[in-house]
Amino acid sequence: MSEEKNSPAGLSQTDPDGTGKVSRVIRIGTRKSQLARIQTDSVADKLKELYPDIHLEIIGMSTTGDKILDTALSKIGEKSLFTKELENALERNEVDLVVHSLKDLPTTLPPGFTIGAVLKRENPHDAVVLHPKNVGKTLDTLPENSVIGTSSLRRAAQLKKRFPHLEFKDIRGNLNTRLKKLDEKADFAAIILAAAGLKRMGWENRISQILEPEDCMYAVGQGALAVEVRARDADILEMVSVLHDSDTVLRCIAERAFLRHLEGGCSVPVAVHTEVKDCQLYLTGAVYSLDGSDSLKETMQTSIAAADKSLEDVDERVQRVGVTASKISGEAQDRAERLGIDLANLLLSKGAKEILTAARQLNDAR
Repeated sequence: MSEEKNSPAGLSQTDPDGTGKVSRVIRIGTRKSQLARIQTDSVADKLKELYPDIHLEIIGMSTTGDKILDTALSKIGEKSLFTKELENALERNEVDLVVHSLKDLPTTLPPGFTIGAVLKRENPHDAVVLHPKNVGKTLDTLPENSVIGTSSLRRAAQLKKRFPHLEFKDIRGNLNTRLKKLDEKADFAAIILAAAGLKRMGWENRISQILEPEDCMYAVGQGALAVEVRARDADILEMVSVLHDSDTVLRCIAERAFLRHLEGGCSVPVAVHTEVKDCQLYLTGAVYSLDGSDSLKETMQTSIAAADKSLEDVDERVQRVGVTASKISGEAQDRAERLGIDLANLLLSKGAKEILTAARQLNDAR
């Protein structure tokens, strides 16, 4: 990459070796938790591999979601719990890009920001982590009234319906904190966590059971990492765009469009499952009442066969549910977005709004 052409005002430069060769300093913002740092380091390593001349600086910060640990996420009612402080730093030019778990990013981003890369998805499913005394058991075989820890309304709603003999209670904190609460006290028989986070932390050996879609579908964007940038920074956008994974982008555009059209968020139980097979994108989406007794679930599909990219006039400024992916067929992205909207409309026509409104009101009243 040619330095002069690609260095916007405000992007710092350095000459670390005193050789007169200028290296660009790219500042990456991240949450301070161990998992966030591991995720950010993995993105930094990929960028360093692709652009050996850049100098990366990682800046950790605490977000509202990291600070409020005594309240269920769904009760705080703020959509950008884990992202706002990072976006503020991006807006103030203190960092050039930010790494997030895609599931933490609202489906509508503040003006001036865009998701410049969605990386290849890790296993998006949820995992059961058992208290050491329950090793060898599954959710099915745990004793009656065993307490399962989860701070997610989505997980609780699905699992209450599927495993009526179990009880579900909130558990907050980062992965380390939650595992500590599980292991060191007798409050929980097991906790439910995203398999992706456990894998990235190197704790795969703690996974007792991966929950399949028939037991528990996952959250929108779960398992995928996103790189958020300033929409006007064409060179940074170009630089991170090579990190996009085409299948993950299309799956997550469909999922995010589904959620946005339903007007879902942290405070309502919405779940998805997507698959790309033989140039078809399949999206299953569902909404639940808080106790899981009332639910709607449907599946739709669309073709994402790549049109001839060279014939396509791609507008690089187009965002789809916050994602800018100029190197991926615009037609395929449009179809993925349409699929999400169509599935949401199908569920809305069957009463999804009533289920979600009741869930939201009930949750607010708790």
